[in-house]
Amino acid sequence: MSTAELLKGAAELFPDEVVTSANVRHLDLPFGAGRFALITLDNGFDHTKPTTFGPASLANLDTAIDQVEREAAAGEIVGIGVTGKPFIFAVGADLKGVELLKEHDDALAIGKGGHEVFKRLSGLAVPTFAYYNGAAMGGGVEVGLHCSYRTVSAALPAFSLPEVFLGLVPGWGGCTILPNLIGADKAVSVIIENSLNQNKQLKGGQVYDLGIADALFEGADFLEQSLLWTAAVLKGEIAIERPAIDRGEAWDQAVARGRAIADGKVHGAAPAAYRALDIIAEAKDGDLQKGFDAEDVALADLIMGGELRSGIYAFNLVQKRGKRPAGAPDKSLARPVTKVGVVGAGLMASQLALLFLRRLEVPVVLTDIDQERVDKGVGYVHAEIDKLLLKGRVNQDKANRLKALVSGVLDKAEGFSDADFVIEAVFEEIGVKQQVFAEVEAVAPAHAIFATNTSSLSVTEMASKLKNPERVVGFHFFNPVAILPLLEIVRGEQTDDASLATAFAVAKKLKKTAVLTKDAPAFVVNRILTRFMGEIQNVIDEGTSVEVAEKAIEPLGLPMSPLVLLELVGPAIGLHVSETLNRAFPDRFTVSPNLAAVVKAGKRGFYVYSAENGFKPELDPEVAALLKQGDVVLTEEQVRDRVLDAVAQEIGLMLDEGVVAEAQDIDLCLITGAGWPFHLGGITPYLDREGVSERVTGKRFLAAGVASVPA
Repeated sequence: MSTAELLKGAAELFPDEVVTSANVRHLDLPFGAGRFALITLDNGFDHTKPTTFGPASLANLDTAIDQVEREAAAGEIVGIGVTGKPFIFAVGADLKGVELLKEHDDALAIGKGGHEVFKRLSGLAVPTFAYYNGAAMGGGVEVGLHCSYRTVSAALPAFSLPEVFLGLVPGWGGCTILPNLIGADKAVSVIIENSLNQNKQLKGGQVYDLGIADALFEGADFLEQSLLWTAAVLKGEIAIERPAIDRGEAWDQAVARGRAIADGKVHGAAPAAYRALDIIAEAKDGDLQKGFDAEDVALADLIMGGELRSGIYAFNLVQKRGKRPAGAPDKSLARPVTKVGVVGAGLMASQLALLFLRRLEVPVVLTDIDQERVDKGVGYVHAEIDKLLLKGRVNQDKANRLKALVSGVLDKAEGFSDADFVIEAVFEEIGVKQQVFAEVEAVAPAHAIFATNTSSLSVTEMASKLKNPERVVGFHFFNPVAILPLLEIVRGEQTDDASLATAFAVAKKLKKTAVLTKDAPAFVVNRILTRFMGEIQNVIDEGTSVEVAEKAIEPLGLPMSPLVLLELVGPAIGLHVSETLNRAFPDRFTVSPNLAAVVKAGKRGFYVYSAENGFKPELDPEVAALLKQGDVVLTEEQVRDRVLDAVAQEIGLMLDEGVVAEAQDIDLCLITGAGWPFHLGGITPYLDREGVSERVTGKRFLAAGVASVPA
């Protein structure tokens, strides 16, 4: 079947493709270097809708290559360039179409179609050049890899091969060409390590330093400089020398390092990284076509697997649902926020003050019970701004301005009399929080919104003693505040639409992913994690070893084991949340006597770490001595079933209670607030895929075809 027929068939499966055109224009290169053909990839939209490759887009590029191939063969042009529209080069395959595929053969056609078009760029009669002018990801990176030479803009903000993160492999040449261009070790960093590190992006300078691009130019006149450089290359004035690739032991060591990274991140739970590493291992002999064939098969297998469907589902949640929160009131109801008050000056309060300051750039005032704490809180913010200055993230003028905007006072009347938004981050005890809000209400303006960063307490109860309970809203951040995107926005029984709309507007300015939740104990993430951790604690208390209980969860590929997570959260906080939920739901949430003993002993976790053991977690002998266990010993599989059944039951109940609008919001919360992997789709696609949802609740959480292969 010809490439054109292949792509025509595939295009029929993708009726809603945003089609990218490949426009050819001709220009005379400087210094009399000759006539040049420049192909510009452009979908006709501005940079907010990045250029992608679906079948019709690939067909357009194929047609453009037909034209320049004829011109090159006839000696009418000396070279061919590929670039993108302003700010965007191209960001890869059109994933909307991938979701629709039902047959392995159709998935195989997508891989072959991309390869057949892209590899033509390396077989033309004249040299080809890729000019990475803007964001380049996935297939966008790969189309450039097939060219003879590449330049990159210093202003390029995002360059990556994110496929493994989503549950795919770089399947249009990435796994094969990249290690042959820059060496296996650097390729493993880009394809595996960066991808599994929350899809870490490269900047233009890093792309050049890695040797992916042959030249780096400033963004302002990037194309002009690239064409000058191109002319010099074609005239022989610049010779590009690339380092020899080590195809010996270093290649094997790089692949082994990649496997260790994948094991550490997904514990064998998701196949994409391992398939990519198999192809990189095979690419050692430099046989590109063999590598392309392997990429086609891996791509098709993974497209027909649950992990990719979950990955795309998760990606869409973060990119789309996360930006348009379900249930948020009309944004026109939001009130302006020109000054923020923070009650408390401890670590959490100081982190919040810094975030509000950086994103809103309005006056932020902290209060606390003594001057020493206030000074420490303001000092923390100043020190963090100094760090930003040292890293070049802000200039001196901006640093001075931000520092001038933050202050601390003891007197709430002095600090909050003209504040529009006051958030508390004080001790997690309902009486303390009620008292704080009563004091704030006495001095703050009538329009001010009161937000609480509580992790588990009732927002309705907190507001119940105020004259105006309608202006209290839950605003629950996740630690570390600067890194985790989730913000649970909690509507109390009295919270009005204006207060809620203001909370969502502030969340957007803070660049957080806001999810609306009902005022139910521990809201979403902490309720699910506490049930999850509670079941782990239960099986340990009953008699299963800590090692077996922890290992049982490895097949989920979570970012860290349950007890390491407990260490991060803090055993005392974990105990407090479990006590709160035990009071609300005593039949399902237990309070572990062993966890209580660990907290009473002042232990920071279950593990100790030593250099001799490579800083791997080892059960602390003092904690082991505290544990009182029964004699019921479960296998890993039995533990896993118990834990997943408990989580599925809790999610079913939360959806019945209307804690969030849909299962999608629970997944969005776990991905953005607890770092749960994309290949799980959060949690509900995994529970559906493993049959747990139906076993426990009698039905799937998501409709068939959502985060799964359509029937």
